[in-house]
Amino acid sequence: MTDIAPAPSSPLLELLNGFIVELRAAGLPVSLTENLDAVEAVKHIPIEDRATFKYALAATLVKNHAHWRAFETVFEVYFSLRGKEYQLFDDSDRDGEFDPDALEEGEGGKGPGSGGGGQDGMSPEELAEMLFQALLHGADTLMRAIARQAVQQYAGMEPGRPVGGTYYLYRTLRNLNLDGILERLMEKAREEAPGEMTPLEERLERDEFESRINNLKQEIEAEIRRRLVADRGVEAMAKTLRKPLPEDVDFMHASREELTALRKAIQPLTRKLAVRLARKRRHGRKGPLDFRSTVRHSLSYGGVPAELKFKYPRPAKPEIMVIADISGSVAAFARFTLHLVYALSGQFSKVRSFVFIDGLDEVTRFFEGVDDITEAVNRVNSEADVIWVDGHSDYGHAFEVFNENYGAEVGPKTTVLILGDARNNYHASQSWIIKDLEHRARKVFWLNPEPQSYWDTGDSIVGEYAPHCEGVFEVRNLRQLEAFVENLV
Repeated sequence: MTDIAPAPSSPLLELLNGFIVELRAAGLPVSLTENLDAVEAVKHIPIEDRATFKYALAATLVKNHAHWRAFETVFEVYFSLRGKEYQLFDDSDRDGEFDPDALEEGEGGKGPGSGGGGQDGMSPEELAEMLFQALLHGADTLMRAIARQAVQQYAGMEPGRPVGGTYYLYRTLRNLNLDGILERLMEKAREEAPGEMTPLEERLERDEFESRINNLKQEIEAEIRRRLVADRGVEAMAKTLRKPLPEDVDFMHASREELTALRKAIQPLTRKLAVRLARKRRHGRKGPLDFRSTVRHSLSYGGVPAELKFKYPRPAKPEIMVIADISGSVAAFARFTLHLVYALSGQFSKVRSFVFIDGLDEVTRFFEGVDDITEAVNRVNSEADVIWVDGHSDYGHAFEVFNENYGAEVGPKTTVLILGDARNNYHASQSWIIKDLEHRARKVFWLNPEPQSYWDTGDSIVGEYAPHCEGVFEVRNLRQLEAFVENLV
């Protein structure tokens, strides 16, 4: 008889279910099939091996590398708990060099769940010396134990206190003085070197010690997270730590770190969209009946038109004209949209781009013959001549300049793409220009990076332009931009 692995226990199934729900809430596309695959996967691995458990779940639930960080955060919340109820793993990883629990068994020592101050357990000097030795010798198990003791002594965590983990992390790291310890480590390395260290040797030693210090910081952060989860509960902490995926980050409010993630996410997105657009153009709807071809092929059936033939349309690649507002916070949205359009330029017969604030300038020249689109976009922001009077958005004047200088070049194959929030600083809208473009162009689209609830509030006049556009779309992130792109075919 074939042995069958035991099914996961009920508490683990409940925890897995909550974990899947939180992944979906964070934006990861986890289907029912993938959920079942994850449950099946954990039947075939040792549950006590936390790393194997983590990567088994990742293999079944994560399909995009950009989603890994969100997955890891949720995993650390759901499967880093302490206490008998959630003791699923043995993460002590003992190697015989040190017993981590020894740090918590001194006089007056407190357990890992207590708030505690520095007066109990080890003195700050003893802890600092032990940390120095652990970093010097790369003793991972000892560093995990020190991380627990450091949080206990320095974080000042109190049950029910509504303080974020970043505050506790700052307090702990400030008291550890890791910069000073790094310099001590470098001095020790110089003393133990057989001769004077070369710049390369110093750099390699410093990089190694910095790597160990970063690992210590991660252990401290994990310990703080475990204690917060034990105090506030899994669901509350998961919601607190939840961050948007790169494709859901708002262009207008992205942090520097989020903008970096967006730049990394846009390249694979453009490849996917290029394939999709080419397929859509290739597999268009059937055209009208091709009578001559049908009759010709019917001869093989004795003159019976058993197989109808159609004239398949061969749609021409459209010409794209992009008119983008690059003022203020709208600039990030325009930057990513221009990047995407030029990355997809092979799907269009021609791409021309214009940018404006209160003046307008054609910037197509910056993109011609360049390999790095990011560099071209940076040149647009620094070199384009877009100031007319005071550098405040004036859509009406910008449209007038476009119509006067380039309007005659808009034809029935041209798709006009306007990017901006339509906040016009109470200037004249000149919406008749968009109406005129509508009659001459193939299509006119307007992409607005503001939430739709903000449209036509304050100095927003998007409602004056909307009747003359094929469509006005809210595009606040890469996911919405991706959904729009198919309209360009």
